[in-house]
Amino acid sequence: MNKRRHIVFLLLLTQVAVAQSDLLKTQTNESAFGVGEWFKFRMSYSGFLKAGNATLTVKESKYNNKDTYHVVGKGWTTGMIKWFFKVKDRYESYFYKDSIKPYRFIRNIDEGGHTKDIEIDFDQENYKAYVNDKKHNKKAIFDTKPNIQDMVSTFYYLRNNLDTKKLKVGDEVRVDMFFDEENYGFKLKYLGEDIIDTDFGTIEALKFRPYVMAGRVFKEEESLTLWVSKDKNKVPLRIKADLAVGSLRADLEAFKGLKHPFKIVVNN
Repeated sequence: MNKRRHIVFLLLLTQVAVAQSDLLKTQTNESAFGVGEWFKFRMSYSGFLKAGNATLTVKESKYNNKDTYHVVGKGWTTGMIKWFFKVKDRYESYFYKDSIKPYRFIRNIDEGGHTKDIEIDFDQENYKAYVNDKKHNKKAIFDTKPNIQDMVSTFYYLRNNLDTKKLKVGDEVRVDMFFDEENYGFKLKYLGEDIIDTDFGTIEALKFRPYVMAGRVFKEEESLTLWVSKDKNKVPLRIKADLAVGSLRADLEAFKGLKHPFKIVVNN
């Protein structure tokens, strides 16, 4: 399955969309992010070989006279990896500021010669996804779940809506996402608090386990671990993945435009 081949890199750009759960806030009082936020991640293979970079940028837009966000995610390979597997990905998500529901998603990728050029328009009221496969000149309409998210908007929806104060170790949150031509399901497990060393200092973090499909890419369903900052920003600090061959790690390398103070326990 093609999506399994790409899911490691995609998870650097987004996490998961949360379905209805008592761990969700019924109304978000304060946003975790805003226009101008920017992240850059450094990827390494098996702990030493630099593999690539990924960035996320939050911009402002408008749709049907409503204020919206336009988020651009980019990913690319670097160094020796680039010579035998070149990646150049671009993801764009447009979603409403008030609900963090997407109305448009764009995926334009080139991964070792495997290319896609897809645009998806979401009808959140009628639960439809209008998919335009520009590479194959093919259009289709699919039924979706309520409050469906795309691969990028999910990250921001989670940051704004997951009530971390209610989290207990072992809690699981179900997810709903539409990807390419399918409704896609994940679950996210809370593993507890942690303190990790980063490029910026020692930081208090919340640790999660996004479940993935075991197979050719991942060793098992529990191959992925995610750390986010334990503050109002919920900054993604680190992702580690045990692969069928080797391991992959992504670390936050640079950031700007955070909406809230970034809490560092000890400066480097």
